[in-house]
Amino acid sequence: MSENKTLKVKLVRSPIGCKQSHRDTVRGLGLRRVNSERVLEDTPAVRGMINKIAYLVLVL
Repeated sequence: MSENKTLKVKLVRSPIGCKQSHRDTVRGLGLRRVNSERVLEDTPAVRGMINKIAYLVLVL
């Protein structure tokens, strides 16, 4: 009955010049280069990571 919810995340800005922790967060989400997309499970941990780098990503 519990359907797994997902989020589609796209990297729209380069993490070059950002804090190292923000670059690590981008890599932790599995995003490699600009315009790369990932479908991720909607969990509080993933939401927190997206919130941390909201200025770099777009949630579709």
